[in-house]
Order: sequence, then C-alpha cells, then structure tokens
Amino acid sequence: MQLRTSGGAVVGGSRWVAPASAVDARVLADVVGPVLDVGCGPGRHVRALIERGVVAMGIDLTPQLVEAARGRGIDALHRCVFGPVPAAGRWRTVLLLDGNIGIGGDPVALLRRAGKLLAPGGRVLAETAPPGVSEVVQQAHVEIGGGRGPSFGWQAVGADRLRPYATRAAMAIERAWCDDGRWFASLQQAT
Repeated sequence: MQLRTSGGAVVGGSRWVAPASAVDARVLADVVGPVLDVGCGPGRHVRALIERGVVAMGIDLTPQLVEAARGRGIDALHRCVFGPVPAAGRWRTVLLLDGNIGIGGDPVALLRRAGKLLAPGGRVLAETAPPGVSEVVQQAHVEIGGGRGPSFGWQAVGADRLRPYATRAAMAIERAWCDDGRWFASLQQAT
C-alpha cells in the first residue's frame, strides 16, 4: 500500500499498515479526544488512540482503505474532508499525519477546513515533509495490492514553509518539532 504522485514520488508503504510506531506514540501521547483522523488510511493512528481509551474516528477518500480500517475494528467513514463530516465543530483534535496536510493540493484550504472542524480550543496535529522539499501540486492516488484508489490533489509541505500556510488559514503554530527524521507541528486557531 502506497501513495503515488503524478511526479512518480511514492509515500507510505509498510509503515501505513504496521502498528503505530514509537514516533507515532510520542506524537499521540498528549492528544485530547474526540479525535478526527483525516486521511486515516487503514487506521493505525485511530487504533493507537482507541487502545489508550481516546475516542477517535477516521475518514478517508479511498474506499479500500476505509474497508481495511473497518476490518481492524476502527470507526472509519468514506468521506472527503471538504464535504459533510460528522460532529463538525466538536473535534478536540484533527490529525493530518503522514503528510496529509497535502490532501487536496491546497494546504491553506485544508487548514481552514480543519479549523472549522475543531471545537473551541482544539488543535490540529500535522506532519510535514522535511525542510526544503519541493512543493509542487500534483495528482495522487493510493495503490493497494493490484488496485488503485481515486485520484486527488496532493502537495508536499516542507516544515520550513508551514508558517505562511498557517497564517493564511488563520491558524497559529504552537509548537514544531522533529522526531527521528519526521517533522510535526501543533496548530490552533489564531486569536
């Protein structure tokens, strides 16, 4: 299972179907529920949260991934984040991990949408690409076995370029960090 962009880049792979890693566990350690995992894939982050007793649900555009998540006992819906989402405005945390800040190819629009999904005082946890990455908007799709999911816009966002996107989306970066070569940020609505 992997995400393939029109430029030929491959993202994901075995990490997506494995249990949450030690890095994932550290990122999720202080997460407050309820949690919405946008682009949940087969649900490893939702599974890790549920095992800790945190209420969490995932959404994904690829039906095969939603089926895989449900097969693991995870509450997942086949939804586009830009369409109707249950409990909009009541999520305490919205996850955009595994580079999912690039979903739709417009990080500003996605961060604005995530902000509308949050409860007051809620947070977005995002994983970015390393600093200096090319930020070309491409089409992408998930490859699962011999199948292919629907195409969607995708843009890598480098850690060094997140702040301008966040500012334009009326979000503020509370904290940004690197853990074992992966880059993360916690964001809240700007006041």
